[in-house]
Amino acid sequence: MSVRIIIVEDEALIAAELKSTLQLMGHKVIGHSMNGDKALDLFAREDADLILLDICIKGTLTGIDLAKVIRKKYHVPFVFLTSFSDKVTLDLVKDTMPYGYIVKPFNENDLKVNIELALHKFSMENEALSFSKGSLESKLHVSFTDKEYDILLGFKDGLTYKEVGEKLFISVNTVKTYQKRLFQLLKVSSKFELLEKMR
Repeated sequence: MSVRIIIVEDEALIAAELKSTLQLMGHKVIGHSMNGDKALDLFAREDADLILLDICIKGTLTGIDLAKVIRKKYHVPFVFLTSFSDKVTLDLVKDTMPYGYIVKPFNENDLKVNIELALHKFSMENEALSFSKGSLESKLHVSFTDKEYDILLGFKDGLTYKEVGEKLFISVNTVKTYQKRLFQLLKVSSKFELLEKMR
């Protein structure tokens, strides 16, 4: 899978090596910035799937500052690429909740693994968000009780009536009663239709 990547790195040689390695891996580098302030313009202009961020860069913004902006304003995973692995830096980095961390000098395998894990983690986060109680209620224009929502989660995970009941400490008949209520609420007549409606 080709990934659209922005590189924020102020060392030209490292940026060139990164770009060439990423292209050999089949990815597309859609932008490069050597300056934290100019990187913000790049984020606004380009639609990236992933951002590789150096921590110490030119300009008034560090990579950590940029990571905070990305978290707040842009819905894009980012991976730090840095020479620093000391406790102080790691503590600062943890607050930004990065999707990966590569210590220079990097190799192709470091990049490959971090990119794959970052995209996977990001995808899982998105799936969890889209299935949160609030987002489901908003999307379907209904309100669920906590128990109804828990039963929906059980159905989504492919659990049987018995397994849902065991997980929630209720009887199979109670699960079926809740299911009937959910069918009425969402105007469906089967578990399949119920799950389709939630997608």
